[in-house]
Amino acid sequence: MAKILILGAGSMSTAFAFPCSDNNHQVSIVGTYLEDDFIDIIKSNKNIHPTLKSKIPNNAKLYKFDSFSNLIKDADLIVLGVSSKGISWAAEQLKKIKNNQQILILTKGLHVNKKNLYEVYPDTVKNILSKKVSKKLKISVAAGPCLASDLSNRVLTNVIFANKDISVVRKLSKMISTSYYKINCSKDIMGVAACGGIKNIYAMIVGTSMGINLKNEKDNKNLNTAAALFNQSIIEMCYFIKKIGGHETTVMDLAGVGDLYVSCTGGRNSKMGKFIGMGMTYKNAKKSKMPKETVEGADLIFDIGNKIIKDFTVKELPLMTSFIKALINNTKFKIDKKLFY
Repeated sequence: MAKILILGAGSMSTAFAFPCSDNNHQVSIVGTYLEDDFIDIIKSNKNIHPTLKSKIPNNAKLYKFDSFSNLIKDADLIVLGVSSKGISWAAEQLKKIKNNQQILILTKGLHVNKKNLYEVYPDTVKNILSKKVSKKLKISVAAGPCLASDLSNRVLTNVIFANKDISVVRKLSKMISTSYYKINCSKDIMGVAACGGIKNIYAMIVGTSMGINLKNEKDNKNLNTAAALFNQSIIEMCYFIKKIGGHETTVMDLAGVGDLYVSCTGGRNSKMGKFIGMGMTYKNAKKSKMPKETVEGADLIFDIGNKIIKDFTVKELPLMTSFIKALINNTKFKIDKKLFY
């Protein structure tokens, strides 16, 4: 039995507690400093997570953030399940980690570091911690098609864990896998982590197909356009991932095609895409339709979009660059047939 400490009480981090608990590990879910009231709400509702609509397993305990510094001392595995905006903050909280500490990052995304290079979150956490502690760390990342609601209902789920030292994630796989939570392993940490971020942008793009017919007051699903956008998205993801140092084969696996498929069938990114497809600008759609919802793909665009436009031509990434420009300039996005290879 291992002691697993999960930082973040959101849907995905809480859902991750289910396979951990089912493996008889001792699980502690600690909310961030912004989630104290949320922890109270869950506890007052008999430990039923309000978003997942599922009861948290009995051997998974809930704590407010002030308990984190004590719990971290004995943790065998620390899981970071915060938002992309909170990843640097989360890394700052790990000052008391022990030598050879196992860290698994559930947060999907990438950003541009101070050297103006694309950086995935495992490297972000490693770089922040290297300035504060002199201990060896084992930092892995999780990606792939995984809806939190499905996982908390123990629906068959197949994901991928990545670490440059594949033996690290193979051990994690044995530790966390269940009959319903299957884990593949990869050494391509750049490709796996980056796919987890940029697929949110492409989920928005594919999602625009749902809004086109609504704009025209038609009720068909426009699946032909969705399929064309999906295919072009995969082509562009392969190009992007290879260019930044990952492997094209990773895109054709769970972290790329698999995760994009799930994100296109539902979720906040495709939902925003639908509104943009209806002819709305991003700011208008965000304000009027999704004022309190986080749209990860849009956050990523505003974080690294300008660099992507500088680094890639329209010919190289026609869909992504045109969509990024539409969001950054707050203009309407139009699907141009010339955008397809």
